[in-house]
Amino acid sequence: MTTQRFLTAVVFAALGAVFSGCQIGGSTVSEREGYFTWVDEQGRVRYTPIGEASPAAVPSTGQDAPVQDASDGPEALNGKSPDRSAEKSADEEFTPSNYPDAEELRSRGYQREADRPPYFTWRDADGNVRTTYYQPDTRTDEEKGFVAPPAGTTPASVYRTGDVAEPSEPVTGHDPDVFTILGIEGAGDNYLERFAETCCQALDSKNHERWQEGREFGIYLTEDSPVHRFLTGESPYQLVAFPDGDRPQGQLIRLRSFASKGVFVPSVVFLDNELNPVRLVTDLVLDFEPENWHRRGFLEARIPVPENTKERWMLLFTRDEDLEGQTVIETDRGPQKIPHVRIGEFGLTIVKAR
Repeated sequence: MTTQRFLTAVVFAALGAVFSGCQIGGSTVSEREGYFTWVDEQGRVRYTPIGEASPAAVPSTGQDAPVQDASDGPEALNGKSPDRSAEKSADEEFTPSNYPDAEELRSRGYQREADRPPYFTWRDADGNVRTTYYQPDTRTDEEKGFVAPPAGTTPASVYRTGDVAEPSEPVTGHDPDVFTILGIEGAGDNYLERFAETCCQALDSKNHERWQEGREFGIYLTEDSPVHRFLTGESPYQLVAFPDGDRPQGQLIRLRSFASKGVFVPSVVFLDNELNPVRLVTDLVLDFEPENWHRRGFLEARIPVPENTKERWMLLFTRDEDLEGQTVIETDRGPQKIPHVRIGEFGLTIVKAR
């Protein structure tokens, strides 16, 4: 009888040790490998073994519960171990979806195609934790009315083939040599014709850029860019070829000159097939847009698209008088001077006229 009681006590002690070990373990449940943590609708913290989870164990957060991605454990909910090798290879690949354009990403509310919609979590009157998805507002400050939209065409001096100023009646007692003394062009002088005497058949048209429709594209003027001595001084230049076909009316060429240790102040010449100047746009009254966290500051000009089929090329250059100047902007720390430089980076695209 005594032996039977002793054996019974030993058995119960062994079972107690086993159950105690299962409940206590060497560490807390949250620290063990193979568990994920979630909060139920009553706000209680739960731990679920990954290998034993089932779709029924997905935490319920009320309406519009967020869909978990691979890092949150959907494979775990199905009892599978995710394969990270293929995913890592795809993430490291240099593609537009992995490395989108900053402006394009902004227009989508900084949301990539593979991302789930953004959401916020809140608690209702009964204490239930709920999740609500929302669509980001991708409108610009101009579209929201916070900032006045830019004007249509940028003010500038425009010279065309055949444009001759109408002579005016001189006032009584005028000096006929006053224009020469002051360095002002005389009446009847065609500035574009004089400009054409130094431009542009000798330009290097082999290393030109082609206009890219439907998107903004970059143009770069570097120390290795070709240089030409124009009527307005020596300057590096870049030729851009327009595509064939009809051109839409009521649209503008948006030209942005990005600031980097200075800013390039452009002048633009439109040329025909034989590289003869047809239209010269200079003295542009450029708007400066300060930098923000995803792009640099820039000068912006809006020039009407080529008005006739004779304009087949676009030529970018700068003038000596522009290089001598500087752009002054207002900042939180006061006025800031931006020097004008001979090299720079540009963005070109077509926009609708306002």
